[in-house]
Amino acid sequence: MRVLITGATGLIGKKITELCHENGMKVSYLSTSKNKLEDQDNYRGFYWNPSTGEIDTRCFERVGTIINLAGANVFQPWTKKAKANILNSRVDSLNLLHKTLSENSHEVGQLISASAVGIYESSFQKMHTEDDRKVDDSFLGKVTQRWEAAADQFNDLGLRVAKVRIGLVLSNKGGALAQMQKPFKYNLGAALGSGKQWQSWIHIEDLSRIFLHILKEGLTGVYNAVAPNPVTNKTLTEQLAKIMGKKTWLPNVPAPVLKISMGEMSQIILSSQLVSSKKINETGFTFHYINLERALRDLLKEKTGA
Repeated sequence: MRVLITGATGLIGKKITELCHENGMKVSYLSTSKNKLEDQDNYRGFYWNPSTGEIDTRCFERVGTIINLAGANVFQPWTKKAKANILNSRVDSLNLLHKTLSENSHEVGQLISASAVGIYESSFQKMHTEDDRKVDDSFLGKVTQRWEAAADQFNDLGLRVAKVRIGLVLSNKGGALAQMQKPFKYNLGAALGSGKQWQSWIHIEDLSRIFLHILKEGLTGVYNAVAPNPVTNKTLTEQLAKIMGKKTWLPNVPAPVLKISMGEMSQIILSSQLVSSKKINETGFTFHYINLERALRDLLKEKTGA
């Protein structure tokens, strides 16, 4: 059996593909860029365009599991057009997969779809678990709610459905960590807003391993993909500065300044989600990185000598 990955050429998709190959799994993937399609036995690309409903149905050949990571980057100016793309890129991709599976014979028995901890209500005190039903009254909260609803459709096809609510992903290949490092290189790093907002982070290696764990165990339902020890933005800032050999001498960047400069998108860094990893732990999953300092040292060792 093969694994079909949407978003395989992105930051998380590349790591999951690498891990699949390490575990002897062959990967097929869907891409909207024809120049990113490869045709190797263990890594085979197929074209699709969710916005127009185009998909190469050969992508499902011998596939037992779909890992869905498709979705436009949320770290972009939230114009009306961008917000529509952030939502539609997530919902349309799942709708197209569902429609195509329902109209064609296949061997797919499992869907593991990405989601986000942004679905949880922003709070400085509440520890969120997968049982929480209240959705954050924000753009990201509403997007994630519709994203998960689109994944739930696959239950009607008899698939085992799992949704992975991803926290702040730390990687040395790009993403949030690369953006956080930039001001520190010029000794201009500082905590954001009050600095008290919780950051439920995860090392990209552990995130990839969670997807593979869910695949191998045939798990269903919702799982938080966050490390066991969330930290505040202030702690994250101080740890990053320490490992980079920099100092945090500037005052916090005030929330009003962030709102003026970033607009509605500032909610990404000002919202606070304190999220539990207990459920995935109870399935037998063991984190390699439970401590932020160890995770950052691992990711930054080549650049800092840490």
